[in-house]
Amino acid sequence: MVLFSLICLFAFKAEHTPYNEYYQSSLSRFSTEQEKLLLNIKDADLTTPAGIGVVKTGIKQARLKLKAIDFWLRYLEPVVYKKINGPLPVEWENEVFEKFEKPYKRLGAGLSLAELYLNNKGSDLQKDSLLQLIRISQNALNTYTADSVTSQLKTPDHFFLCNRLYLLNLAAIYTTGFECPDNGNIIPELKVMMQDVRKIYASFGQSFPGAKLSDDYLELYARAMTFVNVQPDDFEQFDHFTFLKEYVNPLFAINQRLIRQYNVISVSFNDYTLNNSCNSIFDKSLYTPQNSMGIYSLIEDTAVLSEIRAVGKLLFYDPLLSGNNSRTCVSCHKSKEYFTDTAMATSFNFDHIHFLPRNTPSLVNVIYNHLLMLDGRHISLQNQAKDVMTNPAEMGGKKEDIMDKILSCKEYKTAFRKFLKYTPEEKEITFDHIASAITYYYKDFSGYYSPFDDAMNQNRPLSPDARKGFNLFMSKAQCATCHYVPQFNGVPPPYIGSEFEVIGVPADISYSKLSEDSGRYKINTAYETMNAFRTGNLRNLEYTKPYMHNGVFTTLDQVIDFYDAGGGTGKKLSVPNQSLSTDSLKLTATEKKELLSFLHSLNEAVIFENPPGSLPVSSRKELNSRRVGGDY
Repeated sequence: MVLFSLICLFAFKAEHTPYNEYYQSSLSRFSTEQEKLLLNIKDADLTTPAGIGVVKTGIKQARLKLKAIDFWLRYLEPVVYKKINGPLPVEWENEVFEKFEKPYKRLGAGLSLAELYLNNKGSDLQKDSLLQLIRISQNALNTYTADSVTSQLKTPDHFFLCNRLYLLNLAAIYTTGFECPDNGNIIPELKVMMQDVRKIYASFGQSFPGAKLSDDYLELYARAMTFVNVQPDDFEQFDHFTFLKEYVNPLFAINQRLIRQYNVISVSFNDYTLNNSCNSIFDKSLYTPQNSMGIYSLIEDTAVLSEIRAVGKLLFYDPLLSGNNSRTCVSCHKSKEYFTDTAMATSFNFDHIHFLPRNTPSLVNVIYNHLLMLDGRHISLQNQAKDVMTNPAEMGGKKEDIMDKILSCKEYKTAFRKFLKYTPEEKEITFDHIASAITYYYKDFSGYYSPFDDAMNQNRPLSPDARKGFNLFMSKAQCATCHYVPQFNGVPPPYIGSEFEVIGVPADISYSKLSEDSGRYKINTAYETMNAFRTGNLRNLEYTKPYMHNGVFTTLDQVIDFYDAGGGTGKKLSVPNQSLSTDSLKLTATEKKELLSFLHSLNEAVIFENPPGSLPVSSRKELNSRRVGGDY
């Protein structure tokens, strides 16, 4: 009876409107609000605070109507959505299959950019520019009335997939200010959105009674709404931790159960990496951007896979992969240092005289990135491994020489001949067999969990300071607008692309100049990519110093102070294309301590292995003096 009353309270009108009609009428209401906004802009005097205020009010009203349909729009046409409410004027991020192609320019438009334009242009406001942002948004909305989109509404499948993305966004972006320029509107918009989604639920249930949401889902969602409605409108005071732990994550688990129960079929690339069997946002199986098995992908025999892993471990420590038989993977990716190098800002160059230009990224959790290396130059772990082995500055090997040396060892040759039977597309042992064994070995170290994960998944206690730190992370500290739940890296829901940011990293701790490394610009030459680097994973930070692409910072306190100041620009460096906010966060000493406590709660209980006791014997005697792990 209570549940029925709640449904009536929040969704009376929706219950009596067929689902497809409710979708169309919701779009129409937003379109009407866009028209009103265009008229407001045309009539407003943008040289006065009052005129600007009128336009901002119009944007606010339009945003509320957008929130009523965000549930559908983000999922059904995510690229088009960026013209309706794009977070950036220009984006170059690649997604899913596009990562196999050259990046291309995507222009954003819509409400968020219109509001940012009003906030940032000062006295130089151009009415035509503002109108254009809204007109593009208005035209983009037409896409959502096309048959290719509306046909999906005829079956229930899309609904549970829309809902999954909605829940993931509740966890990762809707409460962080990722796409809401006015922090004061974040929680009020959330409250309205949750009410409007409740109406969508009711309309869907009426039109698809054989595939409706379960009672336990609706009851929990009602409690989530109650929780949100009594929270302060100030997003810095919002209890992000409790919202995610007690409501969003359990709702996600139920929705996943329903996806399996109703045999939901996806026709969208939104779902490319997501796992229907995963029951927690903080389960490491939530999404899979990288295939660590490479050429061995078809093998299911656990005994054979165990043998491949064992060979991969030997190779990881074997100098035969290098040009001088003195350098190994572990030379830079030290296994008991979370597969990074904590002793140097950047590791030795192959010549053992100079140093590499960039800090060694940890291989722990590297599988949760779509694009690899700090500049995103590789799309697969295997290509990355092959590049490092043959790079003159890193391991200095040559493909043919490496193959000859590896196959001169009876143990390797016998193993790879056996593995060849499981890769029928290849007639002989290839470089891919070697690279894939290596990636299959180190992927295991990405499967561990942290105290924060345990708090979310197993209801284990988390310290009060860590909880406060997480709430800061999601709000005032603005970390979560680039480091997304659950991996706290640059892969946002629906986890189909890697993001890059320009934060203005200095060349030294005195901030005498900007780092000269152009980053992503070397791969994709564009104004926006100059000095941009792939957003890293924040797990295990306590153990993976030094920090930043050049290892310039040796403590997390230095990193937090850098962000608190507003990045490079805040430190008086010239970074014209900085994507990080240039304003000071104004974090107190206590808040910095709490933020640090949360970051420490992301340390994973990784169990590392000892190096192999010996390496395979080669038929070439001169190779048998090599050492496990190499010489430098």
